[in-house]
Amino acid sequence: MAETTNTPVTILGLGAMGQALAATLLKAGLSATVWNRTPGKDTELVAAGAVGVATVEEAISAGGPIITVLLDHASVHATLDPVADRLAGRQLINLTTTAPAEARELASWAAGHDIAYLDGGIMAVPSMIGQPGASILYSGSRTVFDTHRETLELLAAAEYFGDDAGFASTYDFALLAAMYAMFGGFLHGAAMMRSVGVPAAEFAQRAAAWVTAMTQTLPLQGQAIDTADYAGHSIQPIAFHKAALDAINRASRDAGVTLDFVAPLKNLLDRQVADGYGSLAFERTFEELH
Repeated sequence: MAETTNTPVTILGLGAMGQALAATLLKAGLSATVWNRTPGKDTELVAAGAVGVATVEEAISAGGPIITVLLDHASVHATLDPVADRLAGRQLINLTTTAPAEARELASWAAGHDIAYLDGGIMAVPSMIGQPGASILYSGSRTVFDTHRETLELLAAAEYFGDDAGFASTYDFALLAAMYAMFGGFLHGAAMMRSVGVPAAEFAQRAAAWVTAMTQTLPLQGQAIDTADYAGHSIQPIAFHKAALDAINRASRDAGVTLDFVAPLKNLLDRQVADGYGSLAFERTFEELH
């Protein structure tokens, strides 16, 4: 059974995300102890009822689960290694952005110190924490997830993906890859439109509607990839898309826009056409990525 929201929580790391997590828990009535390597970031949280401490040793003495929201994998070790002998029997929830292999390494490190470890990938920006639409993906210790699920749900929709501590970050990074590619495409398009005097904000309105419409094809693309049915898929073939990318590249050069975002995709299509795959569906490009 999940623990009630009276459970005390320790948060290590008060960047924008750490502050948002702590503020959300305080608003829900939890007791929160907060620490940050650089002092001065806990002022508003302390005013809202948090206990601000100067050392990690003080922070971990507060009891309850420990949530790390630090800069990177190395900073988690730098923060916790010196106090590892005091963490035996504790529960650690790592929401620091860590690569899958790093999450698995932290899980192994935690097991070696008798620490129950749960890894999480935050699918939200700080302002979304505690609001509809935010989600955090978890993997690692099922016990930690189940014990504190009520608390975790205060932060964002919580979903558990099994005991492989690296699974959640794999999902996290895969979704972020799709996001960054989309952002890159938007920036490229905005640069093209500036060449004809259209403001980026105006272009953004059309781009948002267009990209939203195109995402409706993703389930069909996923099915094509999973079945490797690239011959029978209905979306135009690679050769069609190569011609489009060729034209986009020419238009971009004419507009004085660099090809950093679109050229890699053109290269993938060029290679497939040269290898005789031009008549197959665009989704076949997936096979070039692994």
